[in-house]
Amino acid sequence: MSDVACTAPDSTPVEGTKHNNQKTKNNKKKKFWRTAEKGAVKKEDEARKGSVLPPKASQHFSANWKALQELLNQKKATTTTAQENGMTALKHNSKKEKKQQIQSQGKPAKDQVLKDTKVRASKQTKADSVQPCTSAEKSGGETGEQKKGRDNKKRTHGQITAERNNPKNKKRKTEEVVEHKPTEADIWFDDVDPDDIEAAVGADAADIARKRMGVKQSKPQELEKSLVKEHGFEGLTKAVAMDCEMVGVGQSGEDSIVARVSIVNHFGKCIYDKYVKPTEKVTDYRTAVSGIRPKDLKKGINVKIVQKEVADIIQGRILVGHAIHNDLKILFLDHPKRKIRDTQKYKPFKAIVKCGRPSLKLLSKNILNVKVQEGEHSSVQDAQATMKLYTSVKKHWEAEIKARHKGNNLAGKEGKGKRPTDH
Repeated sequence: MSDVACTAPDSTPVEGTKHNNQKTKNNKKKKFWRTAEKGAVKKEDEARKGSVLPPKASQHFSANWKALQELLNQKKATTTTAQENGMTALKHNSKKEKKQQIQSQGKPAKDQVLKDTKVRASKQTKADSVQPCTSAEKSGGETGEQKKGRDNKKRTHGQITAERNNPKNKKRKTEEVVEHKPTEADIWFDDVDPDDIEAAVGADAADIARKRMGVKQSKPQELEKSLVKEHGFEGLTKAVAMDCEMVGVGQSGEDSIVARVSIVNHFGKCIYDKYVKPTEKVTDYRTAVSGIRPKDLKKGINVKIVQKEVADIIQGRILVGHAIHNDLKILFLDHPKRKIRDTQKYKPFKAIVKCGRPSLKLLSKNILNVKVQEGEHSSVQDAQATMKLYTSVKKHWEAEIKARHKGNNLAGKEGKGKRPTDH
């Protein structure tokens, strides 16, 4: 029991010392970290103090702004002055370099040129004073030689050169301008189309070829002379020729309505030419072919009036046309078949051009030696061409029709004279 009592009190102090040692260690750590934090805060404060902080008061703001504007203005002024000085120096140097180059190449400077011209002028005056005066000089004018010299002189880069009115240059110009016009001897070939000659050689050569072949040009005045009799009757005749121009209607413009009707008499004189007011909205004027424009149809006449007038003109007369059934159809008119003369269906014309349905352009070129329908068509001109084709073969055509009618009449009489036999 004594041993236990002795040992028990000695065990408590040892445990207390251990606990105290741990506390001191912890306190040391805390002190270290506290001092480290304080040092970091001090460093941050010093850095803030060293750097320039943004102003907070309104006075500070205005003062800083004014100072900054003054600095910027000073920098701009210095840069602009430096640039101007540099540009002036460059210009001055470039002028000097040009002068040096001119002198190195052997070209005289401006001062030297002026001196030379003054010396020459003084020499000229001396020579003129020695030479006798002419009538032109007495009157105060220039002589022909002086004018030539003044015109011939030309200034280039400070030097005077004589180039104008040089006979050599004149010869060159005349050689360039003068062109050799073809003669009849040059156009020796006969089987070439004058249009091809005009495209290849020129208009003069084509004219020679046309004269040789007897083909007339398609100029408006010449064309009218060839299709219209000069002093012909201008009223209604037994035979009239008609032609119509049409425009397109409908969604695609394929359907046609009449837009212009023209009628000429036996001598080619126009007796009727009127535009027709469209009954439907025009979707294709076909100007390239028909020659009809919107402004033409604004002054058009009602279709019914045109129908009545045309019907009155053609009634009891021979009606000439090219594919005339189309013109009658578009006008909703009819005409006796024995009174119609269609140049498209006339067999001798077909045989000449070797075509089953020849165009008016083809017939006019090959039979009349006249060009029509070049570009925009004209219903008056087309009617004149059809009438000219008809009159060129009128006697033969009418004789054929009379013979045909006689033959039909005889055949009809023979058929009526025969009686059926009784069986």
